[in-house]
Amino acid sequence: MKPIFLIGYMCSGKTTLGRALESRAGVTYIDLDDLIVEEQGMSVSEIFARMGEVEFRRLESEVLARVALLDNVVVGCGGGTACRSANMELMNSRGVTVWLEASRDRLLRRLLEGRAGRPLIASLPDDEVKRVMERDLERRREHYAKAGNRFDSSLLETADEVAATADLFIKKFNIPAKI
Repeated sequence: MKPIFLIGYMCSGKTTLGRALESRAGVTYIDLDDLIVEEQGMSVSEIFARMGEVEFRRLESEVLARVALLDNVVVGCGGGTACRSANMELMNSRGVTVWLEASRDRLLRRLLEGRAGRPLIASLPDDEVKRVMERDLERRREHYAKAGNRFDSSLLETADEVAATADLFIKKFNIPAKI
């Protein structure tokens, strides 16, 4: 199976769905941010603070190029990964790209609940998080739209929703059954 790349905004469900696919279909899930953290020995927040966003994006592209060579993997990409044209070209040429979309209300709720681990919004008040989200979604839409597929990731709040959404994804993208 060619790699499947999950793209989308922060909190669109890339990690949740990717882990469910690993569990339910037996594919290997790779979280791009986690791989970068492991290789750099510091959190994404620390990388941003010490090295800056430009260096983080360079590292992200470098790691993406390596994982794009793998088969039988689902790759959860950071929210900004798709915003570099070379990254989208690589993902589209090597595998299947899927833009995970959730409603704006659902995204905002997830962002507010999990903002502490998100360096770009961690210290912002609620109304500013909403403004940043709206701005970013508009800016990133053209990049996300380059994905070959779209998938609704709104229903990932409970274990039953995660299971049902993963099963729908497995069926839609013909992921082989777990052996």
